[in-house]
Amino acid sequence: MLRRAVAVELEATKELNKLLYSVEAMYLSIVREVVAYAVEHNVTNPTQLHRLFYSKYRREYPSLNSQLVIQAIRQSSEIAKSFIEKKRRGLASKPYPEVKAVSIRFVETTWNYEQFASSIAPVRIVISPISTGKRGRGGRRFEAWLRLHKRFWQYWWRVLNGEAELAGTLIVKRRANKWYAVFIFEVKPREAKPQSVVSFDINENTVAVGRVNLPSTVDRVAGWNRQYMVPELYTIKTDFGRLARRYGRIRDTITERLKPLYTLPNGNHVNIADTREYRKRVKHLREKNRKIGRVRHVANELIKTPGIIITEELGENPQESMINGIGRDELRHRIKQTPFKSIEKAVEDKALERGSRVFHVSAYRNSRVCPIHFTRLEGTSDWHTLQCPLGHLVDRDHASVMNMAWKLTPEAWAKGVWWDLKSEEMNWKAREGDSNPIIPYPIVQYLHAALKEFKASFEQSPAMLARGTPMNPAREANEDWARKPPTPHKAGRRPGMGLSIG
Repeated sequence: MLRRAVAVELEATKELNKLLYSVEAMYLSIVREVVAYAVEHNVTNPTQLHRLFYSKYRREYPSLNSQLVIQAIRQSSEIAKSFIEKKRRGLASKPYPEVKAVSIRFVETTWNYEQFASSIAPVRIVISPISTGKRGRGGRRFEAWLRLHKRFWQYWWRVLNGEAELAGTLIVKRRANKWYAVFIFEVKPREAKPQSVVSFDINENTVAVGRVNLPSTVDRVAGWNRQYMVPELYTIKTDFGRLARRYGRIRDTITERLKPLYTLPNGNHVNIADTREYRKRVKHLREKNRKIGRVRHVANELIKTPGIIITEELGENPQESMINGIGRDELRHRIKQTPFKSIEKAVEDKALERGSRVFHVSAYRNSRVCPIHFTRLEGTSDWHTLQCPLGHLVDRDHASVMNMAWKLTPEAWAKGVWWDLKSEEMNWKAREGDSNPIIPYPIVQYLHAALKEFKASFEQSPAMLARGTPMNPAREANEDWARKPPTPHKAGRRPGMGLSIG
C-alpha cells in the first residue's frame, strides 16, 4: 500500500479558530516537555512515556481530549527517536531538539470518521478537541467546512472505486494563520500492461530520456514505416547546476553585506553563516522549492504511461563518488546540489502509483559503447560528442540511455564484456578460449553466471517502498509517519475493509 497526504483548508468559525489556537498551545507544551525528558533520559518508548506523563497532563489540562494527550506523547516519542538518530550520526549540533510547531492528530473516535468515510461527497468535518465528561470522554463537537480541490477529489474517486482507503487519523495543522485538515489515503499500487520502455540518465543540468513506444513498435505500421522502430531520444532541461551557481552567488552577496556588522576588534569576522541575521535572509530563498518542482516535473514526464522504467544503480550517496578527484570547489558544490536520489525516489514512487515498474542496471560502460555497433567510442574535441570507429558521431547521453535499455536483454552480459561481439556470434562455447585484455576470464565467467541467473524480468521486479509525495497548500504537510507503509496502530481503517497488500 502507498500513502498519500492531501491538505484541505478549513473554513473555521471565530469560536473554533480560538479553540484550535488554545488546543495547539496545550498540545505544543506537552510535546516540548516530553521530548526534552525523552532526549535527556534516553527514553523513547511511547508506552513508557505514556505511563510517566499521561496522568500528569490529564490533571494539568482537564479540558483537553484524552486522545489528544495520548497522540501528543506518541508524537513526542517519534521526535525524540529522530533527534537521537541524527545526533548519533553527527547531524545535530544542539543538545536537544527545538519543537517550534506541531500538528494536532485526531484519531477516528475524535472526529466523524465513520460518517465522512461513508459519504459520497464529503464537504465538512466534525472534530472534538475538548472534553466535558469524566476521564476525558465526551465533549462538544465543532463543525468546519472544507475547501476541497482537484487533488482531494482525485483520491476520493479512488476511494469510491475501491482503489484506496481513508486512514482513520486526521491531522490538523496551522500555516500562515490558516488551518488545514490533512487526510491520509492508503492507495493500492496499480497493475497495468507496459505501454513503453523508458530509460533515463540524470546529469547536472539535464535528464536524458530514451523512450520506446511498445504498441507502435509491435504494430503492423512498423512494417512499412520504420521511423516507429527508432527510440525517441530527448532531454529534459533541469538546470540544477545553474540553480546552485546562482544561489551560491546570492549567499556570497549576503555574506559580504553582513561582514561589517560582525567584525571583531582584531579584524577577523564571525562565521556569518551561523548568525541569526544570515539565516533570517537565507530562509526566504526559494532554492528548495524550485528543486522540488523540477524533480516532480521530471517524474511526471517519465511516468506518463505505464511502462518499464530503467535507470542506473546510483548507490546510497552518488555525489561522493562523483566528486573524487575534482579540485574546483564550485564544481564540487554543483554536483553535491544535484538531487540524484530525489529524482530516483520520486520516479519509483510515481511508478508504483501509476502501474509502472522500475529496474536498476549497472552504470558500467553505458556512455562509452556505441549502442548500435557495440564498439568502444573515441573522444572528440567536444566532450559531449563521441566518435564511433565505424564512422558516425554519438551523443554521450543518448548512448547511455540506449545502452541501459540493452542491459535488460539476455545478451547484455556479452555486450558488456566484449566490444566487438555481434549478435550472430553469441556462442559461449565458441568464445570459451578467448579472453578480454581488460577483464580477467574468471570475472567474465562470474558475470555470465550472475547476469544469466539474476536478469531483470517484469514479473520479478524489485519491491519499492513508496513515500507519500508532498501535497499542496499546507506547505507539503510534512508528516513523516504519513509517508511510511501503514501499520495497524497508527492509522485506522474503514470497518469491514481489510488491508490489501500491493
